[in-house]
Amino acid sequence: MDVELKSRLEGKAKCLGHDLTSQEFALAMDAEDPLRSFRNLFHFPKRINIPEANGDVTESSRDPVYFSGMSLGLCPTTTKDLVCSSLDDWANLGVHGHTTGIFPWAEADLCVDEQMAALVGAKREEVAVMNGLSVNLHLFLLSFYQPTPSRHKILCESRAFPSDYYIIESQIQHRGFQPATSMICVQPKSGEEWIDEGEILRVIEEEGESIAVILLGGVQYYTGQLFDMAAITAAAQRKGIIVGFDLAHAVGNVPLHLHDWNVDFACWCTYKYLNSGAGGIACAYMHERHNATVKPALQGWWGHKSETRFDMDNEMDLEEGVRGFRLTNPSILMCASLKASLNIYHQTSLEELRNKSIMLTGYLEWLIRHYFSSNSPGFSSQSTIRILTPPQPERRGCQLSLCFSIPLSDIYEKLSLAGVSCDKREPSVIRIAPVHLYNSFEDVYKFVEILRGILYHMTVFGHMIKFNSGHFTYDIGVYYSDKTIKETC
Repeated sequence: MDVELKSRLEGKAKCLGHDLTSQEFALAMDAEDPLRSFRNLFHFPKRINIPEANGDVTESSRDPVYFSGMSLGLCPTTTKDLVCSSLDDWANLGVHGHTTGIFPWAEADLCVDEQMAALVGAKREEVAVMNGLSVNLHLFLLSFYQPTPSRHKILCESRAFPSDYYIIESQIQHRGFQPATSMICVQPKSGEEWIDEGEILRVIEEEGESIAVILLGGVQYYTGQLFDMAAITAAAQRKGIIVGFDLAHAVGNVPLHLHDWNVDFACWCTYKYLNSGAGGIACAYMHERHNATVKPALQGWWGHKSETRFDMDNEMDLEEGVRGFRLTNPSILMCASLKASLNIYHQTSLEELRNKSIMLTGYLEWLIRHYFSSNSPGFSSQSTIRILTPPQPERRGCQLSLCFSIPLSDIYEKLSLAGVSCDKREPSVIRIAPVHLYNSFEDVYKFVEILRGILYHMTVFGHMIKFNSGHFTYDIGVYYSDKTIKETC
């Protein structure tokens, strides 16, 4: 664990007068959290509604421990009102809703792009709210990836999100090249879990003359590794390489400064840390220095300047910069949903959120290492947990990826039955994301207590349904022959 972060946590525990392993410490941290009220701005699902709970209604009104923000953020409490107000405009105004009402539909994207630009460290005119993430990546690679016989390679991660991998493959093939010779996939060194950024910089230095584009995730989806985007961009551009980032797991999670970092382009979705709802609208960024030279390879009428868009003369009057890449009018319902979350971000700063995130994720890491490392007392070597995410706070966001030494399916099932929402990646990894906007230190404490009970009883007894942690009782359930066996320990 990072020495400075460990010292901060232990110093805080001493100052508060509570042991780091105690629930009192978690409650004291929440009591002095300046962002604690934000939790009340989100809906938490109830256990009784979660399919994995198998209809278990024990303590069904209790909020689950929701750690799935890296997959789907929670619903803000104002989302329904904002979306319904747009539906009301449709009902009351009909076609006139395009130009009047709370969110005029013809300006739906312009109602959110300024707040969005602030989140990614860009100028407003460098950001467009449009399409879906994969569509946007395709659009920008069509314009920025201009391979030649000598410079035709795309550098990416070996374990890039599958969609990104497919996009890169298809773009290379579309240009008449072969992925086998035109993809450079950097990967962790043998025995390591995350990618050494020194290796990325080495490849750039040694093969830069043959690389046309770099496309990396800002935060690696599987391990949660945060890349040094500024350093990678600077090194690549010295070699004449175009640099793009998929920020799906970075935006709203960590501070971004795309304009100052001189990043060429970036794309992201909004339904993870930005809480816009499943399938929510995506966004894109292009640095203003490309406005005069980089044009969209594919055009649609929403890329037409708004002042002349309705002249209908079939003469494209292309918007300058990233807005020219827009293809069609965005869904007002999607933009209204996104607006609900951006309004919450607008009440604080990413720096303040980042400070909480570092401590919250650090607290989770400290407890995991305290209870589940190979030298932890009371646990066998079969129940240890490895953390795949880098230990340094500057190299990660909210997420920790936990690698288990015993069957993942059993653990995940029991976590779900206990009301823990998380994400599994076979064969052995569970991803946990304590999100700064709505998760608490008590959430982290409860999760670790549940996990302690599960792993202890799986190791010692092989099964368990109910245990008492000393503070509260959890049902975690295992089923044998369609019969629930209850055992209180």
